[in-house]
Amino acid sequence: MPQFIRKQFINREYSWLKFNERVLLEAQDPLNPLIEKGKFLAIAANNLDEFCSVRIGSLFNELFYNSKATENKTGMTPKQQLTAIYAQLRKFYTLKEKVAKTLFAEFKKEGIEFQDIRKKNAKAAKRFEKYFSKTMLPLLNPLVLDNKNPMIHFDHLKALVVVYLERNNKNYFGVLPVPEKCDRLIKDTTQASRTKIITREDLAYYFADKVFDRYQVLEKCLVRVTRNADFDHEVYSIDNESEYDFSALLKDKVEDRVNLAPVRLEVTSQEENIVTFLCKKLDIALSQVLTVKSHFDYKFLFNADEFISYNALPRLKYPPFIPRKVYLPNPNSVMDSIKQQDIFLSYPYESMNTLLDLLDEASMDSRVTDIKITLYRVDKQSRVIEALRKAVRNGKSVKVLVELTARFDEAHNLFVASILREEGCSVSYGFGNYKVHSKVCLIVLKEGENISYLTHLGTGNYNESTAKQYTDVNVITANQEIGEDASDFFRNLSLGTMEDFEYKKLLIAPVSFKEGLLKKVREQIALAEEGKEARIVAKMNSLTDLGFIKEFIRASNAGVKIDLIVRGICCIIPGLIGKTENITVKSIIGRFLEHSRIYAFGTENPEIYISSADLMTRNVTRRVEIATPILCSNAKKRVMHLLEVQLADKEKAWYLESDGIYRKRNNEGGKSSQQVCMDWEKAD
Repeated sequence: MPQFIRKQFINREYSWLKFNERVLLEAQDPLNPLIEKGKFLAIAANNLDEFCSVRIGSLFNELFYNSKATENKTGMTPKQQLTAIYAQLRKFYTLKEKVAKTLFAEFKKEGIEFQDIRKKNAKAAKRFEKYFSKTMLPLLNPLVLDNKNPMIHFDHLKALVVVYLERNNKNYFGVLPVPEKCDRLIKDTTQASRTKIITREDLAYYFADKVFDRYQVLEKCLVRVTRNADFDHEVYSIDNESEYDFSALLKDKVEDRVNLAPVRLEVTSQEENIVTFLCKKLDIALSQVLTVKSHFDYKFLFNADEFISYNALPRLKYPPFIPRKVYLPNPNSVMDSIKQQDIFLSYPYESMNTLLDLLDEASMDSRVTDIKITLYRVDKQSRVIEALRKAVRNGKSVKVLVELTARFDEAHNLFVASILREEGCSVSYGFGNYKVHSKVCLIVLKEGENISYLTHLGTGNYNESTAKQYTDVNVITANQEIGEDASDFFRNLSLGTMEDFEYKKLLIAPVSFKEGLLKKVREQIALAEEGKEARIVAKMNSLTDLGFIKEFIRASNAGVKIDLIVRGICCIIPGLIGKTENITVKSIIGRFLEHSRIYAFGTENPEIYISSADLMTRNVTRRVEIATPILCSNAKKRVMHLLEVQLADKEKAWYLESDGIYRKRNNEGGKSSQQVCMDWEKAD
């Protein structure tokens, strides 16, 4: 760990790995029901897959293009970071195996037994032999590698069985892709009293001997390759010319992702001949080979409730939660209600339906001339998209900026863009070399000669699914200055003239966001230096930007009390005497994914901004982001209440301490902030 920490700074990759460890440990928390524990294990494994393909991939890119570059907080080179990361991954894998073993023992007590037949469990395997012969065997495409077939392509995150064979005193390697058309979980139908389950990859592994029955199987193991999925450096290096079709270019890049270089090889056992062969063929170092004793991923645990008896489900899952209905001054019109007062929405405690109803109403209201919106990630069955299409049919001008480079959603966003374009929407793909990550929707009304605006600004995507799972905050306002800013924002995006434009209320990255928030930090420093009470409360997903970190340290030294609620990466160490002693950092991992970004400055009547942006260098310099002030007094009270409840959380909170380690303080008592919000919203 010391190499990841330098003075008051923590390396971002190490900080992320420790965040994912906190997610994994939720699978052991006795406060979480069994099925929910399984989901935390699955989420932690999925998170790690993305980390390896993107972050490790990015470091390999940096190693290739600029090997002497150093990380700006700890001074580590790409090679040093990669070496240290792989060492940390081995520790994480050990913990993951321990957590999975405990969890499967708990499932067994509930009558669900995940069969392990890799240890030559012939009795267990016999139960599934009929399924293998009837269903799986016809779908298998085994291949023995030789001069005519020297190697096959190992697809990204796809499981295969690799075998080392002998026949007529000659050795061969065989490859057996695990067929994804088979169910991931296969149930033993011969058992009535208990539910015995096996994964398709374990079934393929066990019966691989039967597939290669003309050979003697000397070694075999399941393997999975992770490939570099970070190609942003290629996308953003392209000259901004009008001749090429960016959507076609991106489609090619997405398709090329499966062919990028391997960064991780997972094996279920360290079979010497197989590992040596794969390392050579895949051009991967032995240090990048990781042993997985149980499963590569645990996505099947998202559906574990299918195997639980109906009567046991309430005990093993979170109790159902129904979001509260939002109060509208005019119950018959969301639009007219917004004209009377700002509407504040806190997901998932309040439903996204208020915003969806607004879009539906705007699509039909004769006063509405234009609807403009930025889309980053949308639901597969999106009411937002349908409302926009309906607006076009009703004669509205609809302008949609679809960010095609939203990682891993590129293909879906290409599809969404084509659907909207076919309907008649004006669709654009972004702004220059910046990723448009802002969440803003502008509704333009014309009544006589008067133009007015209804503006929605939020911290999360226009996505109905994530609005039920992520905590996000939103404001819908009729404030004219904010509306004019939003109108200018869309115009500047279209013209490619974001730079050197002054907005009245909104802070826009990469133009004014960073300097605007730093100015608020400096104002608190000035108050503290005058002997006045000064405070900053900031909630975000990640804190990595060195400029903000240094200014927080300066504020701490001036006496400003700084409370940081950072779910994931945090590159500052709090509580260091003479450096960060006035800074506290906590991370909340709970039922819902903490996703809102809130920045509050001051004690009495604080200035509050909500934003689409974390305090990360990429957000403030390479993305188009928005921070909007909360002007309505009632909305301000709501936001500060959310922050204070989170600051009081001692049940689901982890505290980053001055030694760089996160710890829980369960002995202090207290209630989960998310539970408080669920209960409070019900009672409000």
